[in-house]
Formats: sequence, C-alpha cells, structure tokens
Amino acid sequence: MDLTVRQMDADEFQRQRQEVLGQWQTGKDVVFEEAVAYQKSLPKSKVFAEKLAEGKEKGMTFAQPRAGVALLNEHIELLRFLQDEGGADFLPSTIDSYTRQNRYTEAQAGIEESVMIGRSMLNGFPAVNHGVAACRQVIESVQVPVQVRHGTPDARLLAEITIAGGFTDFEGGGISYNIPYSKDVSIESTIKYWQYVDRLIGLYEEQGVKINREPFGPLTGTLVPPSISHAVAVIEGVLAVAQGVRSLTLGYGQCGNLIQDVAALHTLPVLAEEYLAKLGLPKVMITTVFHQWMGGFPQDEAKAFGVISWGAATAALGKATKVIVKTPHEALGIPTKEANAAGIRTTKQILTMLKDQTLPMTEELALEEEMILAETRGILDRVLDLGEGDAAVGTVRAFQAGVIDVPFAPSRYNAGKILPARDTSGAVRLLDFGNIPFDKRIKEFHRERIAQRGRDENRDPSFQMVIDDIYAIGKGMLVGRPRG
Repeated sequence: MDLTVRQMDADEFQRQRQEVLGQWQTGKDVVFEEAVAYQKSLPKSKVFAEKLAEGKEKGMTFAQPRAGVALLNEHIELLRFLQDEGGADFLPSTIDSYTRQNRYTEAQAGIEESVMIGRSMLNGFPAVNHGVAACRQVIESVQVPVQVRHGTPDARLLAEITIAGGFTDFEGGGISYNIPYSKDVSIESTIKYWQYVDRLIGLYEEQGVKINREPFGPLTGTLVPPSISHAVAVIEGVLAVAQGVRSLTLGYGQCGNLIQDVAALHTLPVLAEEYLAKLGLPKVMITTVFHQWMGGFPQDEAKAFGVISWGAATAALGKATKVIVKTPHEALGIPTKEANAAGIRTTKQILTMLKDQTLPMTEELALEEEMILAETRGILDRVLDLGEGDAAVGTVRAFQAGVIDVPFAPSRYNAGKILPARDTSGAVRLLDFGNIPFDKRIKEFHRERIAQRGRDENRDPSFQMVIDDIYAIGKGMLVGRPRG
C-alpha cells in the first residue's frame, strides 16, 4: 500500500483486517455488525463524543485520570473508585507495556503471574488478552465514558477489540505514539497502522457510532515548543479526518508558563480548523485536552499537589475541554488509588473555582498567540510543500529533512537537532533551530528572549540552561536558575 493521505481502499482494509484479527486469539470475537449494535446500545452518558460536545458548548473543563491494572476485577474496582471517590468525569484504561509492543504472549504471562501473586504485575490493563467480553464488563461497571490510553505504534488489534468492547475514545497517532516511544519504527509504517485505526473508526461513524479520537499532545514532555506539538496534532487530526473520523480531541502538554500555555490552548483548535478547511476536509467537532505537568515531580506530596494545582489552573484559564490529571505519587512510581483520586479532587476543586474566570487579552498573550500561529503555519505549510499537497507523504519527508523535529525523542527517524530552553519567564524557546522553517523575525524573537534570560542570570545561553530546566521542578522552580 502506497503512502497517501487519501482514504484507505476498502479491499486493502479488509485484507489487513483478516491479518490483524488473527494476531491473538481474542480477535475472533470481533464481529463488526454486532459491535456496532453494542455501541448503539450504550446510553449517551457513556459516549465520549456526546459528553465532550456538551462540555464544549457549556465552556466546561472535565477531569480525567490515568489508570490501569492487570486483572479485570481489580481494574473495574480501580475505575469505580476513581469515579466515586475521585469524581472523575471520564475514565481511562491505561494499557500495559507488553500490549503496547504487541507482545501478547508476555502480557498473558503477566496476567497469570498477577493471579498467582495477588497483585498487578503489569503496568496497565492488557485489553487484547482480556478480549471483547471483558472490555464490555469494564464499560458496564461504570457510569461515565471510558478511553483507551496506551502508547502503541501498531494499535490495530487493540482498537478492534476495545471499540468492539464498548470503549468510545481511542488515544494516540502515527507520529505521537512513535517518535517519543520507539527507536526503530519508521514513520511511514506507523502512519499506515494508524490510518487503519482511523478508517475503522470511520466505518463505525458511517454506521452512526461516535468514537472520539485523541492524538497524544505532550510528545516528549515539558520542553516541547507549542508549535512543534501543534504541528504534530494538526497533522494527526488531518490524517484521522481523511479516514472518516468526525470527533477529534487535540492535545497539548503543559510547559509551565501560564501565558504561553493559555495561548497554545487558544490557538490549537484555530489551526486545526484552518488546515482541515485548507485541505478540503469536512468540518468536524474539535475539542482540546490539556495534560498536566509531564516532567519530573517533587517527591514531597504537598509540593506535588502544588504542581497539580498549577496544571489545573492553567487548564481552567485556557478553557481546555478536558484535563489529564497527575497524582501526588508521580515521583514514586505507580500511585495508589487513593492518591490518584486525591489528584482528581484537587484538580476539580481548582476547575470549579476558576470556571467563570478568563485571562484578559493582554499584549503579551496576543503576541504569544501570534508567534505560535506563525511558527506552526511555517512548519505545516512546508510539510504540505514537501508532500506536494499530501500530508502523509509530506510528514515523512518533513522528518527526513528536520522540518519537524521533536526534542529529546529516541526515534532514529527524528533529526534531534533542535534544542529548547526556557526564557526568563519560563516560556519554552529554541536555542538551536535545527532545520525548523522559522523566518528571521521568529528566530530573532527566540534569540532575544533567551538572551534576556542570560543577562538576568549573568551567563551566556548554553546547553547548561537546558539541563538546569529539566531538573528545576524537582527543586521547586520552573526556570533552572544557577545557584547563588
């Protein structure tokens, strides 16, 4: 199959489908027509797209945690606790690492070991191994919509089983679940894998079933410039809509500077709508998701709650449709259900207090929005030029040329030439632009902002700033200032 943004050929989809459903024994239980009927039987209160649309209309910000364990009953117990004690508006099923790498035999061994030991020996819920019926038990055991969260380069079988199982939201994308997660998987292959996922969801959509799609926004963490994550989000949105997706939630990860983060949340849907229209694609429902701090956390719980609260405040003021919640145990490993619920309650308290407040459009906020729009358009227009109008082809060529470049990513298909650092106010700028197609004005803006930090700290801008910024939050700061 040649790479193209165009909708997947029906024969090619069916050919792949036979192969995909044969990858693990639970694939035999997926029957499309029956799965459509099951999805249609779900109440609207359990349909992600319906609840997101309501939230967007009312200007609400919903809270959703991350969570997942190996065994079905324990997973259900965990989700119920986060719903009842945490007050989660949406629930996740975070998938285990073996399933993310399509290593189902090892996932099965993890399930069996978990049964023997009496506690989860996997870092998530192995949905493929549990199968369609077990997934439906999860859906039927809670009152709110449930999303599949994972990190899988090839998520075709996972999508088949979980959507047939009643999940109404599927996270990820061919760039965002490859470049930050994998070393040797080509972008062309993951775009094709995810076109299958999106075409599957398009087929459900054609039967009247709404499945929301949510590309993963944060990429490699808290030092990704908004224009880089926006470009990836818009491309993944374009690729999804081309395959028939009609409900799209675009993500952005907290960088830490309030003005920059709010500007990013304001501009993301603007850019998505602009490029969907530019490429002649249908108008779809677009919502936003904000990820609380994706970097290192303080070990002290009280300080961790401070980081969580700052993320909640930013989501509320930026009017994100949804916020992904962190826990006070981030620095310690997998959180207890009590800690997870506490993070949700903390977040919801802030969201409630700030729901009627907005940031005024100051000169600084307007400038930040202007720069994010200009930077992202520069990248996206170059992607389309490289692909001669085809976003899929252009994306592969853009990574080859370093036109899209994700900082600190492990993938050998990523140039890894750009170098981000914070300016004196904590906003993320670029020390080294690599081959990112920024014009002279944009580059001068970045250089001056970082130079001002250098003057404030009495040192020359350098890689040491980047190192200092990475460790700053664990020391109670956002900007990595030198001691003294």
